[in-house]
Amino acid sequence: MRTDLKKRTKELALRIIKLYVALPKSTEAQVMGKQVLRSGTSVGAHYREAHRSRSHAEFISKIEGGLQELEEAGYWLELYWLNQRLFGSLRSRNWWTKSINSQLSLSVVPKVQNIEN
Repeated sequence: MRTDLKKRTKELALRIIKLYVALPKSTEAQVMGKQVLRSGTSVGAHYREAHRSRSHAEFISKIEGGLQELEEAGYWLELYWLNQRLFGSLRSRNWWTKSINSQLSLSVVPKVQNIEN
């Protein structure tokens, strides 16, 4: 499972980067894009740090940090999705719904939560 989550969190980061690159160059899009870029790409870093922890408590703390970053990325993605002006052109892209949404809601979060239990 460790390798699977390591791979999935890296794939999530790469898809977040693709999303950021595809955003319009407007101030609003770039500001919100940088937020999701920062939070979405740090999930994998938290996961990797957790495996270098010195105690079970530190491991849990690092995993929880990653979950917090996932929640934040989800928040910014939700704002993007709801804002027609920013995402009118991106709504039709298959990778948006299939990749980002499935990574956040179906793949990464449940597996990280299982590690904690």
